[in-house]
Amino acid sequence: MDVRVGGHFRINFSTDDGEHHEVGGKYLEVTPPQRLVFSWAWHSTPERVSQVTVVLRAEGDVTLLTLTHDKFFNEDARNGHKRGWTGTLDKLEKFFA
Repeated sequence: MDVRVGGHFRINFSTDDGEHHEVGGKYLEVTPPQRLVFSWAWHSTPERVSQVTVVLRAEGDVTLLTLTHDKFFNEDARNGHKRGWTGTLDKLEKFFA
């Protein structure tokens, strides 16, 4: 990860069913510590670029994370990413609980 505007990232992971996935993109906006915007494209379909925005906001003793993923190729892609992000954020919440 090269976390700066114009920098790139690449993530490799396997799902519970053993499938391997690779995704990457470019950082479009980096505003520490509250905002990160980056492109998102799967290695298998690099022409289908979407966009992720992560916003962190302090609220009392906690930090609220808002993740918006948009500019999808189609509705199926949106729905699949929604499932993936929901599962990931649920795991993150349990990790910090």
